[in-house]
Amino acid sequence: MDTPFRRIFQVIDGNKKAVGDGFQVTSPMPGPRIRQLSPFLLIDHIGPMTVPPSDKPLGSPPHPHRGFETVTVMYQGVLAHRDTAGHAGNIGPGDVQWMTAGAGLLHEELYEKEFTRQGGTLELVQLWVNMPKKDKMVPANYQDIPSAVIKTLPTPDGKGFIRVIAGTYEGVSGPATTFSPITMLDVHLTAGTDFTLNLPADYNVGLYVVRGEVTLNGNRPAATQQLVVLGWDSPAVQIAASAYSIILVLAGEPIEEPLATYGPFVMNTNKELVQAIADFEGGAMGKFAD
Repeated sequence: MDTPFRRIFQVIDGNKKAVGDGFQVTSPMPGPRIRQLSPFLLIDHIGPMTVPPSDKPLGSPPHPHRGFETVTVMYQGVLAHRDTAGHAGNIGPGDVQWMTAGAGLLHEELYEKEFTRQGGTLELVQLWVNMPKKDKMVPANYQDIPSAVIKTLPTPDGKGFIRVIAGTYEGVSGPATTFSPITMLDVHLTAGTDFTLNLPADYNVGLYVVRGEVTLNGNRPAATQQLVVLGWDSPAVQIAASAYSIILVLAGEPIEEPLATYGPFVMNTNKELVQAIADFEGGAMGKFAD
């Protein structure tokens, strides 16, 4: 008899690393299952980390991107963003920043000045999301998505809630605009929550446990900073939380195109990567005045 739930391919622990001059990061991907999670390319979980009071904001200094999107989901603390396409702003707890690098830009992400002065706890998840070939060279764009505009719905048992960031779930649509079909959910569960998550069976699906302890399909545990890669044999996955848990649901129609990557550039061919490097070095992605 076929299982009524999606098959679980793998539960992946993240690698620890330092990024920029002030981020402590756990990254469960890219990794061996990157093809099974297209259009998602990278997950960087920053923190939770203590930021001591200071007069010098740290973070990630100016760096380029081309050919994909960065999505930042904030849980604690405040970041300040600016880029060479003219976008700037702060993102705090519950907010989402969806930046389309497209044809290319430089951007900077630092601790916000007042947060730097006071210090506190910083925690966020940043994703890289691939773009179809036909869209990779669109002009850079920026979606500032404050927490207040993200709609929520309760889990069926009423013990948890689901924030719909992108796509549509159970009739509720998220505010983010995407280049390929994506459903992104920020799921918050109290201990004892038990429900079935239903997503299109032909979507790639990953569940990233930001924090907590859950059991999937009745027998597979997953905990803080683990990524669960699921199969395509069913639309359903059962999630039971044994502690307060936050799960970032990453689901999308795979982009079945060649993938060529080099550092901050994601294209379809090596020739396109060479051009991206040349454009960056030649100043075509802009520069900051200071």
